[in-house]
Amino acid sequence: MSDTAKFFHVSSLLNRRSIARHGLDWTLMGAAPGIAGSRRPEVEGIFVCRGEEEAGFFLQINNTGGPVDLWSVDGVDEGLLVDNGNGFVYLPGRIPAAQVRLARSDVPPQFGS
Repeated sequence: MSDTAKFFHVSSLLNRRSIARHGLDWTLMGAAPGIAGSRRPEVEGIFVCRGEEEAGFFLQINNTGGPVDLWSVDGVDEGLLVDNGNGFVYLPGRIPAAQVRLARSDVPPQFGS
């Protein structure tokens, strides 16, 4: 993937204030379930999507119970990405607020899409 690769993260809008303040931090999970419906972090890190098409998949599987936000993530070192065994990748650790920007907000659940 090129240096211009865009990475994204999908999260419940209930997490918006925390993400804007603290960045993406798996230890702060709790305001809402994860995209797959999990109540606890699945990994010690932050799942990122490689491009908008993959992010669209996560928008469709939204199991948070409400609208979600799409965050653009800058400064991802692709060499640090870890495959979770299902083809999705995460960045171990936290991503500072300076590296994330709200790209789309209040995306409604897309049941049946």
